[in-house]
Amino acid sequence: MERLALRTRLRPGCEETYDREHAEIPAALESAMRANGVISWRIFRDGLDLFHFVEVEDYAALQAALKDDPADQAWQRQMNRLLDGDFDKSAGGLRQVWELT
Repeated sequence: MERLALRTRLRPGCEETYDREHAEIPAALESAMRANGVISWRIFRDGLDLFHFVEVEDYAALQAALKDDPADQAWQRQMNRLLDGDFDKSAGGLRQVWELT
């Protein structure tokens, strides 16, 4: 199992929209994530910074499995409107900030 910390950042002025739209993820996306090894994925917001704490069987395998998943693609399009710089999954997964022991 991998325990990772990842980071993204919101575009200034998008905090309220993010909080409202991210209050619940779509069931199809949660199902796809769980089916591909996600044990837990929590996101905490501090101002514009989003800190992702992830427990997953294999992060690289998860990213590969979700790359073409329609639920994940729709979610990424929705969230990319709010991020400071689009997150292009074709370039790979979120950059790992650190691995937790």
